[in-house]
Amino acid sequence: MATIFTRIINGELPGRFVWKDEHAVGFLSIAPIRPGHTLVVPRQEIDQWTDAPAELLTHLTTVAQTIGQAVKEAWDAPRAALIIAGFEVPHLHLHTYPAWDMDDLDFGNADPRPDSEDMDEAAERIRATLEKNGYAAQAR
Repeated sequence: MATIFTRIINGELPGRFVWKDEHAVGFLSIAPIRPGHTLVVPRQEIDQWTDAPAELLTHLTTVAQTIGQAVKEAWDAPRAALIIAGFEVPHLHLHTYPAWDMDDLDFGNADPRPDSEDMDEAAERIRATLEKNGYAAQAR
């Protein structure tokens, strides 16, 4: 059975995508710790980051870094967080989002019901920053 992330990638479930390439996608978390909280997910179903081929993990990290730079810039944050937890969905994913302090690393601070308009605005803000930074092809 396909993971929920595969179903989002395949368009069976909605997702607010900010990145698409042949190996990975980036879409907003449905329970963001901070606005702009993006999941970087391989198209290939891999359960844990330790099972990923090195080349794919390198690619995912590079995409997460690029998105991290964009969210940091878009929200004028001092840091971009990067977390690989892997307990929520059995499909490798990297969390990246703007961060201001250590509380921003606590999943207990996630918003379980974010406002839909705020989510749309956050996705557009990331896409616009990615486009400005030379990633228009991946951001749309």
